[in-house]
Amino acid sequence: MTFVPEPLDPDDDRAPYEQVASSLGAAIRTRRLAPGEKLPSHKELTERYGFARATIQRALRDLEDEGLVVSRKGSGVYVRNRTERPAGLRPYVEQAFAKDHVTIDFAGFSSETLHGALQEPLDKIRIGRLTPSSITMRILVPDMAVPQAAPVRMSDGADDKRLRDRMHDIMVGYTRSIRDAITELEHLGLVAETRISVRVHSGTQFFKLYVINNEDAFFGYYPIRPNKVVAQGEMIEIYDLVGKDTVLFHHSINDGESSGGAQQVQQALMWFDSVWETIGRDFDLDAR
Repeated sequence: MTFVPEPLDPDDDRAPYEQVASSLGAAIRTRRLAPGEKLPSHKELTERYGFARATIQRALRDLEDEGLVVSRKGSGVYVRNRTERPAGLRPYVEQAFAKDHVTIDFAGFSSETLHGALQEPLDKIRIGRLTPSSITMRILVPDMAVPQAAPVRMSDGADDKRLRDRMHDIMVGYTRSIRDAITELEHLGLVAETRISVRVHSGTQFFKLYVINNEDAFFGYYPIRPNKVVAQGEMIEIYDLVGKDTVLFHHSINDGESSGGAQQVQQALMWFDSVWETIGRDFDLDAR
């Protein structure tokens, strides 16, 4: 099948190479360009997008840096043929919001990364570039009212309520910001229906999980590392769960039967639902 790119947005103010990279990246993530498939030649892409050859080359370099394509000397550029690879969450979240009904399930420690990944698609909804009719989000986080395996004091490995209070405030801050930004879209009439639910559980969350539109799952481990934090005015050395540099591995129902991607997504949803519906407890973000 001949690849035909989606029309570019004439109001997009990004540089031309960024627009081309975004278009090709979306085609790869949605499997319109399949793993192992050869991309059209530079000449063909130049004709299809209407930009100069240098623009196409820069876009392809960005895709290669992102790990989506590989260049083979004398042969061409191919979609990277890997189903389990470190993946950036942000482009997939933005692509999810191009659908009519958006669902995101998140299990993790604070929802900080999710908060960051949502900023660009929410901005695009505000200016009319993305127009989903519903957004449903479930956020599952540990209950910081009870002792956790981490964070703990480094000196004796003991629980410290000040550390839990600090993590509680971080989680509430990011999660409340997500809720407020999304529900505002409904109040403004930009999205017909929004629903954000938060539940807590008593276990320590040693990994983060995202399931997007029931099609893509992202999984990564939180390493435990020494850290220094200020809690209630005191500097404390702790063993901390560190999430910012967590490597996420991507599985998709579109990966193909042999890859097991569909089963990985199914199992991720099964795990999330099982915790959500059994030991998960509703959490009021506005309670003190």
